Amino acid sequence: MTEKIIVDEKTMQRTLQRLSHEIIEQNPGTESLYLVGIKRRGVPLAERISANIELFSDIRVETGKLDITWYRDDLKKRYDDPKINETEISFDVNGKNIILVDDVLYTGRTARAAMEALIRLGRPARVQLLVMIDRGHRELPISANFVGKNIPTSRSEFVSVRVREIDGVNEIALVKE
Repeated sequence: MTEKIIVDEKTMQRTLQRLSHEIIEQNPGTESLYLVGIKRRGVPLAERISANIELFSDIRVETGKLDITWYRDDLKKRYDDPKINETEISFDVNGKNIILVDDVLYTGRTARAAMEALIRLGRPARVQLLVMIDRGHRELPISANFVGKNIPTSRSEFVSVRVREIDGVNEIALVKE
């Protein structure tokens, strides 16, 4: 396997700042706006964006953590004994504007599972999707409202978004088998 760093820490920080500004611009009156990170790496990304929004607009945007394990359509194929992480959303999603945050958009199946898990909790007024990387190869008709970077890939490549909270480093790598 070979690996190439395609986004370094500074670029990742600037990208998150740009995405935060886009959220503010496209969601006036962010008082009813909530960010929900898809576990695992979507959670720290959502928390960073929330901190940026507060810094840029003096409005605090609450965040939540969404575990989609039971909503995956490949659960039996991928996991013999799936590890379940609890969903941690302390606010009522009914009538709220929710932005789901994830690291990579690939086939669209994770986003579909996240929407299903979120709707089990209530009926949001609006659901938007933010991803750090859109690598193409959609299997479902899903697109992100906010994209950090579009990276065309082959199916034999893998995009690895690494965050300090989980991986000890902030970077994005393209991994080739």
